[in-house]
Amino acid sequence: MGLKVFFTFCLLGLLFPQVWSLPVNDGLPLLNPWHQQDAAADGLKRIKRAWVIPPISVSENYKKIPLALVQIKSDKRKHGSILYSIKGPGVDEEPRGIFSINKTTGVVYLNTMLDREKNDHFKLKAFAVDLEGITLEDPTDLEIVVVDQNDNRPVFSKSIFTGHVLEGSVPGTSVMKVEATDADEPESDNAALKYSIVTQGTPQLFSINSDTGEIRLVEVGLDRETISTYNVTIQVADMAGDGLTNNAMAIIYVDDINDNPPEFTKDEYSMEVMEHTVDVDIGRVSVQDKDLVGSSNWLAKYSIINQDPQRAFSIRTDLETNDGVLSVIKALDYETQDTVELTISVRNEAELDTAAPKTDRGLAKVTVKVLDINEAPIFQENPKIVSVREGTPAGMEVVVYTAADPDIAQPQELRYSVESDPGDWLLVDSVTGRILAKQDIGGKSAFMEGSWYTALILASDNADPPLTATGTLSIQVLEVNDYAPVIYPLNDFICSQPGKGDNIILSATDQDLKPQADPFLFQLHPGYPELSRTWAISGINDTHAEMKLLMEVEEGLHVLHLLVRDSGEPQQEREQVLNVSVCHCDHSESCRLGLASIFHAGAGISFGALMIILSSVILLLLLVLLVAIIERVRQRSFHRGILASSDDDIRDNILNYDEQGGGEQDQDAYDIDQLRNPTELTTPSFLQSKQPIRRDAPYNYTTPQYPRKFPSNPCDIEDFISDGLEAADCDPCVPPYDTALIYDHEGDGSVAGTLSSIASSLTDSDQDYDYLNDWGPRFRRLADLYSQS
Repeated sequence: MGLKVFFTFCLLGLLFPQVWSLPVNDGLPLLNPWHQQDAAADGLKRIKRAWVIPPISVSENYKKIPLALVQIKSDKRKHGSILYSIKGPGVDEEPRGIFSINKTTGVVYLNTMLDREKNDHFKLKAFAVDLEGITLEDPTDLEIVVVDQNDNRPVFSKSIFTGHVLEGSVPGTSVMKVEATDADEPESDNAALKYSIVTQGTPQLFSINSDTGEIRLVEVGLDRETISTYNVTIQVADMAGDGLTNNAMAIIYVDDINDNPPEFTKDEYSMEVMEHTVDVDIGRVSVQDKDLVGSSNWLAKYSIINQDPQRAFSIRTDLETNDGVLSVIKALDYETQDTVELTISVRNEAELDTAAPKTDRGLAKVTVKVLDINEAPIFQENPKIVSVREGTPAGMEVVVYTAADPDIAQPQELRYSVESDPGDWLLVDSVTGRILAKQDIGGKSAFMEGSWYTALILASDNADPPLTATGTLSIQVLEVNDYAPVIYPLNDFICSQPGKGDNIILSATDQDLKPQADPFLFQLHPGYPELSRTWAISGINDTHAEMKLLMEVEEGLHVLHLLVRDSGEPQQEREQVLNVSVCHCDHSESCRLGLASIFHAGAGISFGALMIILSSVILLLLLVLLVAIIERVRQRSFHRGILASSDDDIRDNILNYDEQGGGEQDQDAYDIDQLRNPTELTTPSFLQSKQPIRRDAPYNYTTPQYPRKFPSNPCDIEDFISDGLEAADCDPCVPPYDTALIYDHEGDGSVAGTLSSIASSLTDSDQDYDYLNDWGPRFRRLADLYSQS
């Protein structure tokens, strides 16, 4: 910086004889940038020279304002006839008003204090014109340089710096780096910074690089457990350490390493747990560790290195307190083991540093005492499986089902009862546990699943409160072979030629269950040896067999005697008769059954004889039908003649009575126009739908077909009405429901008594008809009639 200033002044010294004139007014330098050479002096033309004008330096923060900086002048006119002006930043551009010029004298003034940190130089343009505004000179540059002063203190980038260093680090370890800046001119002494440590306490373990601001460890002895944080005051100064200063704080944290092993606070611990307790915490063990709380160097990790054979315990770490929590994960039995001794070890989650000291308190002994409680009885055999034969009588012993009390120290007395006996089969002795059949045990029950019956037995001790155990009694009811199998079907068809058509497939069932049922044995009855010459039977599977012909036999009904036998013990067999209709088969091997096979009235009736009988029956029916038709035609001709000879159209109204045969006030007369025009009548809607069946109608009555065809001739009205009455009498679907009822024969000993009392009164006066008044309003008129008689 000093060399630059020196060379600047040297250059100004060389140029001053050419461009500067001696101060004529108050010692102010005169700048003549447009100096011209006189042609009359040397006989040459006036030539304009181009001058390099050096910058004009002015110090920042100069307070004597206004300050005349320089005077510019042109020699083209006499003094006073030239007007001067300047333009540029600081004049007519932002920041405005810093510089100004005297228009007539050309003196440039500084009007305010300068701040190099805001503007370090200004480039202006100088102009010269005559009084008429004609430009006398070309614009020339005027540069003003602001000279820096040390007016800014250095500033740290942070007020507090933080750094970390591991405890036990060696000297020379870099800890952190601080930084500062200075707003003064860079590369000058005003911005030349130096760093130093002002205070750091005792011991002095750190140093700082004065040029870079890097802080390093210079001594051994960093121990987090002794001092975990260091506060260091640092300073920065400009002018290479001799100028303005500023301070900041550097906080150095000593990071933890695992240089302290965890240690149990006690060598032995004692705990208690109730027997048969599972998944509960029974106690805690505690350790101490000097390392950083919450870190992996402090966090303890427990393990059980000497445990009981059942491995009934586990231990975990409480992350907040760092204690070890011991839990029981398998039930303990006081009667088996009343005390358990455990050995527990501890270490850190992180690996222990090699420089850490050894310890003999990394192991602890834990004694767990198991406490006795009242335990429920136990059925040693659960479920209990027994077998009884079907038909076992009531009172017979089924089994003795007992439980044991596991409390050896204080055994309890047990009592037995039935908790579940869905079929009410069992009786239990409350003291001995002996179970008897309460009723005959059958093999068929809705409470059985297959051949098994299940009951639940309770065993209770006499503690307070009593404890119970439930035993499952599974009873297998052994099937007794008391039913013989049955064959079906008992009627079938087969072709008369062997090998044609399908053979007969027989099936058998048995009410018994396995193993007293299938597989079944099918055979021809040995008492009929002739059957084996023409018929053969063979088994298909356990329950089915196939019957086939061995040779051609005569068509007709054949009776086969069969035997079927089950596989029970003892075996049961049944003889059954199979009726086989043998018929001739056509080319498609389908059997054409004759009427003899359909009716099979007897094996001795041939097909021809059966056809003669059927023909006679049909002929007889035709004769009866012919006689009925002739008689019907005769009656219709007679009635038609009666109506035809009458000159009057006699047609009475048909009265519709209610179901109870109501009186005349209940009748609704038919429209006579409908009788005169029967073809326009339509079938009543209630007859078009299906009608309900009358319960008092004879079982062989059939519903008449509707609609009936209305007569086309008025002369046929009598026949039409007669047919309608007959149809109504025979129709079981329409009212009135007052037809005669058909009763079964009462037989001897009937509790209904005799009906002879109906004829016991000779006159109506002997009868009391007051009960008719109790039958409702429809019978009140009838009651009045009888009461008057």
